Amino acid sequence: MTLPSGRRPASPSLSSARPVAIVTGASSGIGAATALRLAADGYDVHAGARRVDRMAALAERGIRVHALDLTDDASMKSLVEEVLGEHGRIDALVNNAGYGAYGAFEEVPLAEARRQIEVNLFGLARLTQLVVPTMRAQRRGTIVNVSSIGGKITTPLGSWYHASKFAVEGLSDALRLELGGFGVRVVVIEPGAIATEWGGIARDSAIAASADGPYGRMVTSAMATLAGSESTGRASSPEVVADAISRAVRARRPRTRYAVGSGARPILLVRRIASDRMFDRLVARAFLGRPTARATS
Repeated sequence: MTLPSGRRPASPSLSSARPVAIVTGASSGIGAATALRLAADGYDVHAGARRVDRMAALAERGIRVHALDLTDDASMKSLVEEVLGEHGRIDALVNNAGYGAYGAFEEVPLAEARRQIEVNLFGLARLTQLVVPTMRAQRRGTIVNVSSIGGKITTPLGSWYHASKFAVEGLSDALRLELGGFGVRVVVIEPGAIATEWGGIARDSAIAASADGPYGRMVTSAMATLAGSESTGRASSPEVVADAISRAVRARRPRTRYAVGSGARPILLVRRIASDRMFDRLVARAFLGRPTARATS
């Protein structure tokens, strides 16, 4: 096995060395909580995010922090090379980095849509490509892709976010079939409402894109519902998701999917049993204050 640069990695015994994990999007929320939880579980954790300064608390806890940009191939290669050069192994990859930019499909610039797909899907995919050869050679390892219940359901104004997460779900299913014979497990995490920065980003982007146009009333209603679902006491803490990720990477035979956090399981259950039109009516009532998705202009 060689690194992308052609150098050979260190070769510690897989049976004796501490397990090694890479966690992306670790500057806050689910990623930070997961890095801390895996470190407590005995992993050597390498945490990546665009802003290293926001991971100072992780560094103080002995977690290695790295500047990581999922839109920059060189950045991803550098991280994997550094981890393999130091440990010669990777036992878990937690693809958590991502964001939700909202706005009416008609009004969201394609440049923003492409960036969201680039980060949420292609960045995840490329980093996984860089890690898979090592896990395959080891014949062990776990890839955890943090999706969302938004990878199974859709809400108004979230077309591009949902497109990215639906794609992560499908990619994960195909990858699980391809890698299972090599001893590599692929797990999908589907959080519900979690108290992170995600909601604020979604609301700000929806307002910027669509608050002043024909979808203005829709933005007001939908974002009020989103804010309510993530308000204090209703949204789950990021540690709930970190606990599920910890269980998945340590399990001998993890589940293929973990739906966790506020509302995740009941919402996905309703989606499975409801027809498309019935679910449309439920979502329209919840997010738009009306039973059907009529135009608001």
